Order: sequence, then structure tokens, then C-alpha cells
Amino acid sequence: MSGAYDLTSDAGRIAVEDGTANPNWFRPKVDPQDIRALMQKSDTRAIRDTLLWLGLMLVTATGAVALWPSWWSLPFWLIYGVLYGSGGDSRWHECGHQTAFKTAWMNTVVYHIASFMMMRNPAVWRASHVRHHTDTIVVGRDPEIVAMRPPDLARVALMFVGLIDVYTAFKRMFAHAFDHLDPQEATYVAPKDRWRVYLVARIWLGIYAAVIAVAIIAGSVLPVLLVGGPRLYGAWHHVMTGLLQHLGLAENVSDHRLNTRTVLMNPISRFIYLNMNYHLEHHMFTMVPYYNLPKLHELIKHELPTPDTSILAAFRRLFPVLLKQLHYKDAVIVRELPAGATPYRQEVEKLRPHAT
Repeated sequence: MSGAYDLTSDAGRIAVEDGTANPNWFRPKVDPQDIRALMQKSDTRAIRDTLLWLGLMLVTATGAVALWPSWWSLPFWLIYGVLYGSGGDSRWHECGHQTAFKTAWMNTVVYHIASFMMMRNPAVWRASHVRHHTDTIVVGRDPEIVAMRPPDLARVALMFVGLIDVYTAFKRMFAHAFDHLDPQEATYVAPKDRWRVYLVARIWLGIYAAVIAVAIIAGSVLPVLLVGGPRLYGAWHHVMTGLLQHLGLAENVSDHRLNTRTVLMNPISRFIYLNMNYHLEHHMFTMVPYYNLPKLHELIKHELPTPDTSILAAFRRLFPVLLKQLHYKDAVIVRELPAGATPYRQEVEKLRPHAT
């Protein structure tokens, strides 16, 4: 990040001083008993979905290796890559919230597996995501803002093949291995957790070194295609869905309905994404497990903007705004609320002149 989006910039300090940071987020009024029911976690459901995810990875990896180097292996690699390089993203996310499984250690195990797949240091990214939920799309505070304004569309395009993320991940990994924390990371990673950051980096670099050594000794690229490589060729789905979470919406507001988007998606994408397409609902009630988000949507949809009906429909609405932001960075999507919904807070009036 650069400029005001840099977490070490004055923007973050000002956001804290003027109350923009750590806002009192709007939440729909619901019966607490309904929310408590939706917050109930299930080992059975999470184990089923996790075994299906890992089982599909095993089957497609076996098929890919067995058919290599024939072109018949390509479909298997494509499926395996998405399950690894995109499915790992949603498992990292949900288990990081400790909401997938009822049993805590199961969340921890899957979280660390998925963190390795996504090349996200588990200690750094747990702290990063806490900040993201506390200060969602607050400039100078949120470390997970995907694109600044005006957006760098070339950089966004490179994200679809994982180049930006993998380069940054290895750069940080080497720095962590030598006990160095990025200045921005230092703003949200607690000192007591830094030894974990450094230890994980050393272990991971050892694993990647071993994978590369096996590839060189065997004279085959297969080890890299199986471990690490999918973070490149399988990233496109998690980038596609991740861009729709907040991009094109408002910055520095206290109502998730202005800065977070729900998109209705097909069953395959919902499995890969673990229902995080209900992203607005997730931000409002973070402790509701992914398998209960559709029920949560039904419970509160009368208070929410109508969701886009598909991934394509969402991008059709998003692209014109991104193009407009190239020349007019304040352009923003402000979606209409259904009749009878609690109105947006007065801060929306600052957005109306720039709305599209």
C-alpha cells in the first residue's frame, strides 16, 4: 500500500483521533434468540465439507499425476488448483474465525493447513483479519483493502494468476525468517505473537526448499505443481469472489451496507467460497458459521440492499465504477435499501453526490 492507504501514514492516526476507526457498526435489530441459534457450530457439517474438499483434492491430484504429461491431465490440474489456491482461502478465513467446527482444535488444524496453502503466515493474518473486521475499509487502518483509489487495474489483473500475492508472500517469508516484521504488519501484530511469525516462516521456507529440491532431483515440475504452484494457477476464483466483497463501495463509513456486498452465486462457487458470498451478513454477525449464512440472509434481508443475482451481474455493476475511479476517485456505488429498511446513517449524504 502507499499514500493514505499505508498503515503507517497519518491517515490511520487521524482515523483513530476523529472516531472513524473502530466505529459503532450498524446492525439490524433481530431477536437475540434467533442469532444465538444461528451461531451454533457443528463438527458434523464442517467435517463433511472438509473431507469433501480434501477428498476432491486427492482425487484430482492423483488423476493429474497419473495422466501427466498428457493434455488429459489439464482438467484435473485446473480443478485441483482451484481447490488448493482458492478453496484454501475460504477455509483459512472461516477457521480463522473459529466458526467452522465446534471443536476448537479442528479449526486450528485446518486453519494452519489452509494458511500454508495460501502462503499467509497464520499469526500475521489472524491479526490482520481482526483489524479488517474492526476497521472495515477504513483508509490507513484496514490492511486488507484490495485496491486503492484510483485502482491499479494492471495490478488487479495480475492478482488473478497469483503473481502479486506470491511475490509478496515470499518477500515477507524471507524477512520473517530473519526476525524482521514489515512496518505495516508491526501496527497490528502483537509483540507476544512475533516469535510465532518468525518460526512459521522458517518452517515454511524449509518445506518449499524441500519441494524444489525434490523437483530438481526428480527432473520434474510435478512437486511444484502439487505444492505451492496452485497458489498461482488456482488463485483466480478466490480473487474473482474476493474483489466483490468490498471493491467499488464506500470507504470510511460505519454501516456495512455501504461498504460490503452480498452476491448470489452458483452452488460450485459457494462450495469453494464457503458461502462467503453472503459477505454483508458475515460482517454484521461474524460468529455465524458459514453453513448458517443463508438462513441469516433470510432473517435480515429486509434491512439489506438487494444482492446482485450472480457473479457476472455484480461485475457488470462494478466495472463501470472502477473505470470511473481512474479519473474520479470518489466515484462509489450506493445501493438503494428496500422499503421499510432502517435508513443509512447521515454519513451517506457525503456519498450521494459521487454515487453511481
